[in-house]
Amino acid sequence: MRLRRTGRLLTHRLRRHFHATGLLLGTLFFAISLTPSLLPRPDYIQGLISGLSLSAGYGVGVLCYWIWVYFDLPLAKHRLQRQVQFAVALLFVFVAIVFLWQASGWQNNVRKLMGMEEITGIQLSVIGLIAITLFLLLLWLSRLFHRTFLFLSKKMQHLVPARVSHLAGLLTALLLFWSIIDGVFFALALQAADRSYQRIDALIEPEFEPPLASTMTGSAASLISWEQLGRQGRRFISLAPTRQQIAQYGPRQMASQSMEPLRVYVGLNSAETPQQRADLALAELIRVDAFSRAVLVLITPTGTGWVDPASIDPLEYLYGGNTASVAAQYSYLSSPLAILSEADYGVETARAMFQTVYGYWSGLPAESRPALYLLGLSLGALNSDLSFDFYDIIEDPFQGALWSGPPFRSETWRSVTQMRDAESPAWLPRFRKGEVVRFANQSGGLALSDSQWGAFRIAFLQYASDPITFFDPQAFYREPAWMQGIRGPDVTPDLRWFPVVTMLQLAADMASGVSPRGYGHAYAAEHYLDSWVALTEPAGWTTEELGQLRAFFSAQR
Repeated sequence: MRLRRTGRLLTHRLRRHFHATGLLLGTLFFAISLTPSLLPRPDYIQGLISGLSLSAGYGVGVLCYWIWVYFDLPLAKHRLQRQVQFAVALLFVFVAIVFLWQASGWQNNVRKLMGMEEITGIQLSVIGLIAITLFLLLLWLSRLFHRTFLFLSKKMQHLVPARVSHLAGLLTALLLFWSIIDGVFFALALQAADRSYQRIDALIEPEFEPPLASTMTGSAASLISWEQLGRQGRRFISLAPTRQQIAQYGPRQMASQSMEPLRVYVGLNSAETPQQRADLALAELIRVDAFSRAVLVLITPTGTGWVDPASIDPLEYLYGGNTASVAAQYSYLSSPLAILSEADYGVETARAMFQTVYGYWSGLPAESRPALYLLGLSLGALNSDLSFDFYDIIEDPFQGALWSGPPFRSETWRSVTQMRDAESPAWLPRFRKGEVVRFANQSGGLALSDSQWGAFRIAFLQYASDPITFFDPQAFYREPAWMQGIRGPDVTPDLRWFPVVTMLQLAADMASGVSPRGYGHAYAAEHYLDSWVALTEPAGWTTEELGQLRAFFSAQR
């Protein structure tokens, strides 16, 4: 008897504070959020995804119920309604229990696919605590917004008709909340991140000392001081392979001709404006005689100014050090923060660098100037893509570009992927027989074409498990193309599309996903090597020698 009273009291309190339909659909969304996505995720990230999914399901449930009532659609009798809700609740709770039981297995399948150690089990207490806390916080904010809307609407009813006051109150409340979120919370967070990243960028690591060779940027003879390079610039210059290292892994006939590769970097504090930094970069390139090398690479770094050594080292080995590369920093924030606060600034710097370097390069005799390539990873790929216009280079095109992990909002990548040949998958498209644009992944792909690759070449290196590339906002309501048909080799077959939840999972993968080299957004040097070989066709290498170099880079993971 007491148990029944306790149950009724608990049910009454739940009905008083929570919406039954919202809780039912929220429970289903919570269960679905435990299914796998592109990357393995730790418990705290799973807790955030589950909390957002629970909140989204709750909101959808409340909205659907409100629309049903608003249009005066028939409702079941109170007793029948309670019985149906109880039956559905039992079903959804059962589904949640089954999914919780399978969650560890799903995550281990993803980890096994990427060569990672298996986990023994998920921490249900951690996931549950984070999910419920986030749900209650978002529920409180939504109710605060609702009360603000009602308050403003009521105040306006003395001045305008009721329906107009409702609309005006809603718009005013939206504007008020967005102003607080964007103008206070986001602004403070960005300012704190800006100060933090700025201190990191200024950090001079003791293991990296100013170079002595006059041909190196940051040396006493350089136009750019060691301090002005910034942390990422100092690492880029210091981590370049030496002539001896290159000679050790190159063809025997090229060993005696090996040289030190040239690397030029312009830090954010080297000059005031993007154009001034571009002019400084060109002056430094001329000073070190970079235009006498066989290959010149214009690199657009990521948000922090980082240049992945795995992206440029293989090319320097392939050409025996007879290369030059140049990069200019446009931010010291991480790529997601740079997109939010300095998106135009990155494009402006990339365009200034391209126009300045290309302008000088195109004025040199064609028979003696270096082959010019663009290189960019992630946000760097996006900005590099936006750095030039085809109409500006059509009379004198450079040789090509290698863009790895292109963000999903990259226009060239999106348009080419959407217009791909019908028989090719979205995660490794073929476009117009590969005459200009080609795609590669862990298994190559740039050389697999029936047509001749033209003089101007664009190569995309992408992994099917990369959420930066394959996040799709429209996954909110429809299944992405890359999930249809045959899956990529590094995508678990357990992945299924669900409305709303899948988009949240992909967003979490994009924001905090971690994977070993060769998967996700961590591109491996040996895959860059294969791409550079197909893109530039270096002379003097045998298949056996290329295999040995590939094994060397693979062992460095």
